[in-house]
Amino acid sequence: MATRSRADSRPWRPIPPTSGLSPFAVTEPSDEAACFSVVELETQELVGEALLWRIDTHNRAAHIGIALRPAFRGHGLAVDVLHTLCEYGFAVRGLQRLQIETLTDNTPMLAAATRAGFTREGTLRRSAWVYGTYADEAILGLLANDWTPRT
Repeated sequence: MATRSRADSRPWRPIPPTSGLSPFAVTEPSDEAACFSVVELETQELVGEALLWRIDTHNRAAHIGIALRPAFRGHGLAVDVLHTLCEYGFAVRGLQRLQIETLTDNTPMLAAATRAGFTREGTLRRSAWVYGTYADEAILGLLANDWTPRT
């Protein structure tokens, strides 16, 4: 619950498993979001989720979200996931800009985003209500013409 509260700007609310409103429920494809499962290739084990959300086809921009299970953090997977999402967003969807918002104390995500080519563009002070206190958010962006595809 605490991890979900730090990763999602919406308030946490208990959801009955039968409601169909779970954020983990498989949904139909959408023009506004592209959701992916992150799988460890060697074992085929589910590692987490990744998505492009708030896809804006007019301005050709989208936001990136990643959630990895704790056992798989710190292994460089986030950088691989970011590269894959950039490939999908820029090469497949023809987007111009991808953006990440993360809490400023999320050092692993800030490092992964920087390693994937994102630039820190600013800080939104006290913009996130997280478990009873306000926290700052960092904004990172990557433009299509600054992106270097992996070979």
